[in-house]
Amino acid sequence: MPQQINTDQLKQAEAAITLAKELVSQAIQQSASNQQVAQEALKQCSNEIAQAQTTISQVQSAMQTQSAQQTK
Repeated sequence: MPQQINTDQLKQAEAAITLAKELVSQAIQQSASNQQVAQEALKQCSNEIAQAQTTISQVQSAMQTQSAQQTK
């Protein structure tokens, strides 16, 4: 039986990374005129990246569990 990847979780991770990219762009644009806004954008970006990493780790863990169960 082939491994099934939770594509919904991966789509959530993808969305978080897309948002993080937009936040970095916002921080770059605001860096000269409004450092406070730039810092907040980077903070939000960091949170989005952390969420994406967590989600990807969950998918990897599930795949490893499936793989281990298949080899039994």
